[in-house]
Amino acid sequence: MFSKILIANRGEIAVRVIRACKEMGIATVAVYSTADADALHVHFADEAYCVGPAPARQSYLNMGAILSAATVSGAQAVHPGYGLLSENARFAALCQQCGIAFIGPSPEILRKMGDKDEARRTMKAAGVPLIPGTDVLATAQDAQNAARDIGFPLLIKARAGGGGRGIRRVDAPDGVEKAFLTASAEAQAAFGDGSVYIEKLLQRVKHIETQILADSHGNVVILGERDCSVQRNNQKLIEESPSVCVNESTRAALFDVSRRAAQAVGYQGAGTVEFLLDGDGNFYFMEMNTRLQVEHPVTEMVSGVDIVKWQIRVAAGLPLDFGQDDIALSGHSIECRINAEDPANGFKPCGGTITTLHVPGGPWVRFDTAAYQDYTVPPFYDSLVGKLVVHAKTRGECIRKMKAALCELVIEGIEHTASLQYELLDRKEFTDGSYTTKFLEERVK
Repeated sequence: MFSKILIANRGEIAVRVIRACKEMGIATVAVYSTADADALHVHFADEAYCVGPAPARQSYLNMGAILSAATVSGAQAVHPGYGLLSENARFAALCQQCGIAFIGPSPEILRKMGDKDEARRTMKAAGVPLIPGTDVLATAQDAQNAARDIGFPLLIKARAGGGGRGIRRVDAPDGVEKAFLTASAEAQAAFGDGSVYIEKLLQRVKHIETQILADSHGNVVILGERDCSVQRNNQKLIEESPSVCVNESTRAALFDVSRRAAQAVGYQGAGTVEFLLDGDGNFYFMEMNTRLQVEHPVTEMVSGVDIVKWQIRVAAGLPLDFGQDDIALSGHSIECRINAEDPANGFKPCGGTITTLHVPGGPWVRFDTAAYQDYTVPPFYDSLVGKLVVHAKTRGECIRKMKAALCELVIEGIEHTASLQYELLDRKEFTDGSYTTKFLEERVK
């Protein structure tokens, strides 16, 4: 087992990993930008190193500075959290070259699954159902030809990256060329790869994902599914587990396909397979996220498995000490992502100083955050302030518990999304489980 781990991230996920390490008796090393000098993860870690100025490209994406900090501190492994360098194959390879373990899949798996075109082909060979679409397209003319065959509406999507960037919806033939060029340019700027492909746009669907844990000894376990259909611009706002719309036969099929997907690439670590589920119960592979998900706490709540600790153990070469039959999913869990955004003003980012902070309490209530009273939310990074997570025996009780927790949560000094999330939880479409990925968009209308 590792004796010291560097956390190559910031915010709530850095705090989350540090807590797991402390519970395992592992020393921790934080890295930070000049904007995060007073951040909670810096104070909680045993050591901390500044890796650059505020812009992420010069600090949290500065591979040389991060690896230098790891080497100087004597860290044996790097945990990348989510986002930033967590799915960067080059960073994982550089860790290996420096004799430092990367807590995640191998560089080869990161490359294969990060290339959405190759991922589609790999999943197709493994018998995983795919959304109708194309391979990578060379020109706008190729896109126009393919669009006629697939039909509208459709999505032009970047081969690399994620987070909703490099994606354009097209509703008619005359929009294909512009969308192709725009998506390609955005993908090139964001990911250094302008390659795009086309997928049929499935509407009024559920966004369902399965949580995988796999070790280097051939063991693969599925820790249930999550419903992540409450989204804005492809960014999730509310997640829950299990999904009310997934029956036992569909759940078994999702688990079987997810296991085959992991085995097809020799997956190791924590990962997520994302699907779209239509109203007829048909599901289609979207992508595989080769990292820890923001919404992993809801799975921890219903499964009783600490996913971060098992990421660390698997990276150290230890086998899972449980199998699929040992997983007893219990009750229901919901997570609300509390973002520093103003829903009444087009979700405008709202950095600033938190003048008052009161965190909800009570049994089975969890608030993962790096915020504290008088903390200043910097404008340079994502807007996530914290993740409010609750668990209860039934879904109805869980919804009531989350609404109570949202009422108890007090964050003054910045605008945030808690009141919107309370409203969404109160709507019939959420309470009866019929909501789809169009839920928030239709609510706005």
